[in-house]
Amino acid sequence: MGRKRPPHMATEFRFNPTLTEGDPCSRPVLIIGQLRHLNLLKFSDLAVKLNPRVSEDVFKDAISALHPSPTDKCSMYLDVATVAALPIKCSRHNTPSRAHAITALVKANVLNVNDESIVIVCERNDIFPAACAVVRAFPLFTRKTGSLGAKHHIGDSNDDQADKSIVNIEFLVIEKDGQLSQKPLSKEDIACIESAAYGIRLTARIVDTPCNEMNVSHFVKEVENVASKLSIKPKIIRGEELREQGFGGIYGVGKAAAVPPALVILSHEPQGAHDTIALVGKGIVYDTGGLSIKARTQMPGMKRDCGGAAAILGAFYAAVKNDFKENLHAVFCLAENSVGPNATRPDDIHTLYSGRTVEINNTDAEGRLVLADGVCYANKDLKANIILDMATLTGAQGTATGKYHGAILTNSEEWESKSLDAGRKSGDLLAPIIYCPELHFSEFTSAIADMKNSVADRNNAQSSCAGIFIAAHLGFDYPGAWIHVDMATPVHCGERATGYGVALILTLFGKYTNNAMLQSIAPSDEEQPAKRICRDRN
Repeated sequence: MGRKRPPHMATEFRFNPTLTEGDPCSRPVLIIGQLRHLNLLKFSDLAVKLNPRVSEDVFKDAISALHPSPTDKCSMYLDVATVAALPIKCSRHNTPSRAHAITALVKANVLNVNDESIVIVCERNDIFPAACAVVRAFPLFTRKTGSLGAKHHIGDSNDDQADKSIVNIEFLVIEKDGQLSQKPLSKEDIACIESAAYGIRLTARIVDTPCNEMNVSHFVKEVENVASKLSIKPKIIRGEELREQGFGGIYGVGKAAAVPPALVILSHEPQGAHDTIALVGKGIVYDTGGLSIKARTQMPGMKRDCGGAAAILGAFYAAVKNDFKENLHAVFCLAENSVGPNATRPDDIHTLYSGRTVEINNTDAEGRLVLADGVCYANKDLKANIILDMATLTGAQGTATGKYHGAILTNSEEWESKSLDAGRKSGDLLAPIIYCPELHFSEFTSAIADMKNSVADRNNAQSSCAGIFIAAHLGFDYPGAWIHVDMATPVHCGERATGYGVALILTLFGKYTNNAMLQSIAPSDEEQPAKRICRDRN
């Protein structure tokens, strides 16, 4: 068996078009699939991965011994050849790919040696979410030194120089007629998966990195690095420039920090584009709560408050790499919500980029302030007709939609349906929350400004109200589609980031790419985008 991977060694993925040959003793193999799919396999289908250690009888006995509840596994040869079954049941609010179970099985059963294989047995539509699920099991960021001491900090921008171990990820595809496909993955399919994998791991690495290594300046460098890879020149508005140009939300949140706030924009504008999509990300690199400071037990983990912006960065990279056909902009609203002499005080009034005034009654409701500037910029300056903002916005999201489902709030019935479908197809699940500004916006009533930044009644649909605050600065009469994703809880699982949001965005806008795999799993596009907007009905 290959040597054990030290904790400081990075993992490199190889997505192979077909099964590659390997003795389990030198390249351990983990086979994962739904039981109904595993039962369709013949030993000859997997012989190249199992010979000479596993016989046909042992293979058949292992499959017959699987009784998933919800998952199950069986070793076929020591611990180097294992088959695992995914849950049998899948409700309408879950992903048919069983992505979360795939990640859990990979984490629990890979051997962390320097060369191993994972084989996913699935239907063609589940290749993309299954690949993303495997990737999530291998986070990049670590500061563990290992028994001999680390030569390299995994998670640095020069990871290409790190020692690497290899994980081969391969697929056996079951077609709709129940037959095993003889068609290998195309180069285009593999390129799509590789770009998504890069985006997910980039996102998770940024979210996992503490603020002393991922402040606003570090995040700007991450954006510049992606821009360089895509041959794009970023636009950066920073520090006092934000105040001078009217970005009172971003400036007000970040002005107390040692590192000044920034608004950074990446733009991809191909010839022949008809639609303009803006992806706006909340990038609070650390959230103390400001002067409305968080309690001691609530502050750890606030390095993750940049999860929305990190996901936008990973998704933008992968979307452009997959030949995005329409105008695509990524808007990063970056700040550290800190405490200091220059910190925003409760009772202060800020004028945001929309021109509307906001009375601050809670400095810990800062994400909506930076996003309000971001979506307003997307509308006024970028002329976007589809705006998606993504944020770790409210702790109430976890109460409303749980640990696995992000919350979606939108002015468009069509895009709500598309987003829910994209969540199931990508594995980045979503659940809808109430969009009803005529009942909820009154929560922000102020006697001296256009609005306050935090609700009067914290028991009244907090996550919906927080999103509606953002929409108020875009304008409730905005004629395009506005999609708000609150992913405060699914941004992490335990102490590790998940890379949530990258697969969701790629799937939701798959029709806007020239990639066949993304187009095949994208939500149906029977109507023109941004046309069916839910307006007040008299």
